[in-house]
Amino acid sequence: MNDKPPLRLERSGPVARVVLDRPEQRNAFDDRLAARLREAFEALAADAEVRVVVLEGTGDFFCAGGDLAWMRRSGQLPPERNLEDARAFAAAFAAVDRCPKAVVAKVRGAALGGGAGLLAAVDVAVAAASTTIGFPEVKLGIVPAAISPYVVSRIGWTAARRWFLTGERFDAATAHRIGLVSEVVPDADLDAAVDRVVAALLSSGPEAVARCKRLMKGLNALAPDQVLIDLTARNIADARASAEAQEGLSAFLEKRKPSWVRGAP
Repeated sequence: MNDKPPLRLERSGPVARVVLDRPEQRNAFDDRLAARLREAFEALAADAEVRVVVLEGTGDFFCAGGDLAWMRRSGQLPPERNLEDARAFAAAFAAVDRCPKAVVAKVRGAALGGGAGLLAAVDVAVAAASTTIGFPEVKLGIVPAAISPYVVSRIGWTAARRWFLTGERFDAATAHRIGLVSEVVPDADLDAAVDRVVAALLSSGPEAVARCKRLMKGLNALAPDQVLIDLTARNIADARASAEAQEGLSAFLEKRKPSWVRGAP
């Protein structure tokens, strides 16, 4: 077991930085990172001194989604333990989405799967122009269940149907066009662009920001309640336990094509 914490939480006055810190796994989620992310955002939600949270990743990736070795192991657990693990994963996104503070994602490198889902759960996502984004779950025989309420709410049914079903990767400009990211800037300007957004948010009344976020959730028919979160958790638990997912995850980890691709045109 690697004892290095998978996440760093840094504070500087009214600004907190939540840094996904598994660079050797491209900041991919496992159970430890999901738990630490939920704990960090729950703590920040209750911290009266914090007004803006910046979410970013260490190294060249924002977040590569779910750690596939973890996903495969979880799918092999007894059904109730698999579902419990999936609920904990879904709870991490709910904690980001429900945070009453303004949350800004600073995105570079790639945001895939759950990483792309985080872009839909924050308030403002600023991406470097070279960023690659996508929902590749179907390529592995699994589904983007935990993130689906946030992504569909952000980009709409039409865009979600295409990108969820094809698993294609797309560029930051496309992500901006469909509404997944708020702003795209040259790579060299990313730090300055995020600082500018943070400064604008700090000029807003903190209570008004929290009230606006509650208002928008009240207007959003897809705002995840516990029933919807449980539904998404059950979907990912069932999907990753399936024979198709176990084949897809194994094929990726073994650097081969899954059975449904071999022989295809």
